[in-house]
Amino acid sequence: MGELPQCALGHICPRCLHCWQAFGLGTHHNLGSCPDMQRNLPRAIFISIPVVTFVYVFANVAYVTAMSPQELLASNAVAVTFGEKLLGVMSWIMPISVALSTFGGVNGSLFTSSRLFFAGAREGHLPRLLAMIHVSRCTPIPALLFTLISTLLMLCTSDIYTLINYVGFINYLFYGVTVAGQIVLRIKEPDMHRPIKVSLFWPVIYLLFWAFLLVFSLYSEPIVCGIGLAIMMTGVPVYFLGVYWENKPQCFDNTMGKITHLCQKFCMVVYPAVEESPEPSGPQHKDKEDGKSSQTAD
Repeated sequence: MGELPQCALGHICPRCLHCWQAFGLGTHHNLGSCPDMQRNLPRAIFISIPVVTFVYVFANVAYVTAMSPQELLASNAVAVTFGEKLLGVMSWIMPISVALSTFGGVNGSLFTSSRLFFAGAREGHLPRLLAMIHVSRCTPIPALLFTLISTLLMLCTSDIYTLINYVGFINYLFYGVTVAGQIVLRIKEPDMHRPIKVSLFWPVIYLLFWAFLLVFSLYSEPIVCGIGLAIMMTGVPVYFLGVYWENKPQCFDNTMGKITHLCQKFCMVVYPAVEESPEPSGPQHKDKEDGKSSQTAD
């Protein structure tokens, strides 16, 4: 079981826990940090989902059993009210547990969000600066700072619940598009190498529920969903200006180069070099080298 969280987090080395090596390509998450990923990653998924579902379901069963409907509706924090009612002097455990859970969620979002910017920059869809890492700590500092700035901008809204609805709808929409992309790739490129391959039954079932909930959301809250779609569409002009428009003026490229160079000095970051796999060593490789040497001598 010790290998399962390593598969989820990435590199086993603490200094590389949030570096570009933590989510490398290949069947072993780069540098062999996750041995036998084909077995351990599905096992981690199949264990974590039932456990989390079990905890959530029985937590809500406990709330409904111990509290009346009026108390549930009147409470701003159901878990805290539940603790105050049943735990007495130990009720402080509940808000601390909620805080720890919140920090855990923020930690996971920090991993994934900054990594999205980092990977997008490596693909050329975002400025090259976001794909750079610290010279010694191997941390994607520009991507993390970009995540910080975008998060602070989103927190400028006065209604946090509306923000949650906007972000939730956009995330849910992209979840479905991502799963649909898996089906499209399976049909268009059936011979592509896939370290982990699952039956199409599961993505199809997911898309059926996804489509139902998406249509229900559009019907019940069309204004919120419409604003969420409008926020998402703001990325279209950015894509055309930054990616699709290839022949940019020289002054623009020079300005971006100076900004990138300045940020590199400030953050002490460089673009990571892709390491080539070492040549195989052994009797066969030695025979090949001997053959090359004899041919040269001839």
